[in-house]
Amino acid sequence: MTTPNLATDEVSKIAKESKIASRRLLVANTSVKNQALLAIAQELEKRQDEILAANELDQKEASSLVASGKIAKSLFDRLKLDKVKLAGMIEGVRTVAALDDPTGKILARTLMDDGLELEKVSCPLGVLLVIFESRPDAVTQISALALKSGNAVILKGGREAANSNLALVKAIKVALEKFPEIPTSSVNLVTEREQINALLALDSYVDLVIPRGSNELVRYIQNNTRIPVLGHAEGLCHIYIDKDADIEKAISIVNDAKTQYPSACNSVETVLIHKDIARDILPKLADQLLAANVELRVCLLTKELLKGLEIKEASLEDWKTEYCNLVLSIKIVNTLDEAIDHINNFGSSHTDSIISENKQTAEMFLNSVDSAGVYHNASTRFADGFRYGFGAEVGISTSKLHARGPVGLEGLVSYKYKLYGSGQIVATYSGVNAREFKHKILQK
Repeated sequence: MTTPNLATDEVSKIAKESKIASRRLLVANTSVKNQALLAIAQELEKRQDEILAANELDQKEASSLVASGKIAKSLFDRLKLDKVKLAGMIEGVRTVAALDDPTGKILARTLMDDGLELEKVSCPLGVLLVIFESRPDAVTQISALALKSGNAVILKGGREAANSNLALVKAIKVALEKFPEIPTSSVNLVTEREQINALLALDSYVDLVIPRGSNELVRYIQNNTRIPVLGHAEGLCHIYIDKDADIEKAISIVNDAKTQYPSACNSVETVLIHKDIARDILPKLADQLLAANVELRVCLLTKELLKGLEIKEASLEDWKTEYCNLVLSIKIVNTLDEAIDHINNFGSSHTDSIISENKQTAEMFLNSVDSAGVYHNASTRFADGFRYGFGAEVGISTSKLHARGPVGLEGLVSYKYKLYGSGQIVATYSGVNAREFKHKILQK
């Protein structure tokens, strides 16, 4: 006699409920979804003290884990909530409510023949499984986007944010109780680590997995499920300072991209500098970064130009490393092509930027770097769904299929074909004297 696997049984039940909820969401109209999101925002405001108290408890417990080396400092930094950040999370939910509904849009219309019309229409994906570490703000972002796009979502947060996540999901479910068209099981939370493998096996219920966390987490998920995975394993972002760069502009952008929020996946990890501008910019750039407590790991030529400063020589591993901390690699390159090759070889296809006043050079960089986001004279930190105007994001994808870059509402829908006939049969269009299709493109 076999012993029942409680983790598997529990998540199977949750997944089945989520699938049922997703089918209800297919017919939920835009007005109801928007009202539900506004009610969620209101409930989050009402429970502000409860949510912040839960987060304080998480911070207290996590601080000891950081001290013992069980979790990274970058995870602890992402865990923290305060009134300002929570207010931003709530505003993000309201912003999503104000966005256009991505479902039910006619993407294309074709008149196949008289009385036979084909429509391509956007529709939800179904059930999303989002596995993330720390970042309780992910709960509100993902839930809002999932509900607006007509998808049910199963959230699996990290243990370090367990109390915060529970408080946030409780508020969301209480708000949804007012809307019979949207089941409370549209948003579910699982809390145990051993439940992850059970969830990854449920390809009959879950339609898409979105991992948000460390490289190890993402790669593990990619290697242990048959469910499609959307996400990025690394955020190894670059800034290339061209020979025609404005020095003050370049220093400001690099400083922002490294120090504004170093634990984010869109912070810069390697700066490449053209040899013709290196001698002029490096002393000023290094002074600012060192003053901000950034540890510099540099190529030999950079080290020679910065003699007397407390810097380290970079290893090959540094060009491959996403630090998520106040650490930055710097390398001098001879040409634009060398910079592009370095980024395409060592980068993670996330976000990379060029600083240059030469528009032709910048355009060559933007067209040649194979990343989800390529920027000209801007910080890599702009790689974010909220900043792009998506309201929020479920994550950033470096895949070239389905969705790429910050994934908002448009990345959470698929499409179906609706064929409207009037008694037609295929036999009419085959064989001798077959009737021809018109295939006329109609206005949407």
